[in-house]
Amino acid sequence: MMQWMIYGANGYTGTLIAEQAVARGLQPILAGRNQAAIEALGERLELPVRVVDLADQAALHQALAEVDLVLHCAGPFELTAEPMIEACLATRTHYLDITGELAVFEYAHQQHQRAQAAGIVLCPGVGFDVIPTDCLAARLQQQLPDATHLTLGFDSASRMSRGTAKTSVRRLGEGGAIRQQGEIKMVPLAYKTRDIDFGGGSKLAMTIPWGDVATAFYSTGIGNVEVFIPASPNLVKRLKRLNRWRWLLRLNWVKNWLAKKIDTQPAGPDQQQLEQAHTYVWGEATNRAGDRVELKLTVMNGYKLTSLGALDVAQQVLMQAPEGGYYTPSKLLGPELVDRYLVTS
Repeated sequence: MMQWMIYGANGYTGTLIAEQAVARGLQPILAGRNQAAIEALGERLELPVRVVDLADQAALHQALAEVDLVLHCAGPFELTAEPMIEACLATRTHYLDITGELAVFEYAHQQHQRAQAAGIVLCPGVGFDVIPTDCLAARLQQQLPDATHLTLGFDSASRMSRGTAKTSVRRLGEGGAIRQQGEIKMVPLAYKTRDIDFGGGSKLAMTIPWGDVATAFYSTGIGNVEVFIPASPNLVKRLKRLNRWRWLLRLNWVKNWLAKKIDTQPAGPDQQQLEQAHTYVWGEATNRAGDRVELKLTVMNGYKLTSLGALDVAQQVLMQAPEGGYYTPSKLLGPELVDRYLVTS
């Protein structure tokens, strides 16, 4: 019987995934560095636990030697993904995570040949970041194979989890990002704006450094990628003004101060939001001739989607043992993966 682990299981999203795993009759090992929180969760869900810090590579290697796959849920991933990926490569353990951070996708992609040699799957972004948009991108490319530009976006009314909010403020100092002629280009906050009907009516939207700026290129080969979310005119103005002060947001004491403020907020969406706060996902592809294809989907709440999607991918990898290497969700399970999370009413 194959064993697998949820690392960072005591966080908001990690707990949702662990609870969903139990509902499916699965028995993952729950792991993390917070002994009290991990042991309490393990007792409540009647699951085995491991207490291990990512900084202790010897202990981490020992813990991973017991499992075939790790689902990494402990952010910020810009700090935690590399040590976990390196440990997975050393122990030949499949690696999945729920990040949306560009640097993590790029780092994982750079390890493709090492993953092939180790015979393991490296697939970051097996949640709302980036399953729906990645699958939509793949479908757009299927419909317009000679597309040169890809624009994606989503509209969600859901509250962020504390972890997502902390990751977002950590990145503010870096600005935005797009992919241009195959290369990731760092750009100012609110770099571009346009009106988009994501599915609930036309709204002003702005570019954000979403994970698809990295992953959509690997899924589709389309070299120009931008991602948008709705934003009020006032927010756009504030972010544009903030660009001149972004250097302040890169200071550690500022990041830590913002993180402490976030810790006073609710852990994440409540049960009502998980069930009712659906997300519109939108995309368009264009080619040099000016042809345009547009697609729209409505999917479940992002955190609920993550709890299901991460498990779906984990189970598939454990059952099918794909060839080793770097994957995006659509490359690993196909563009139809998103159909599991559609909302039809």
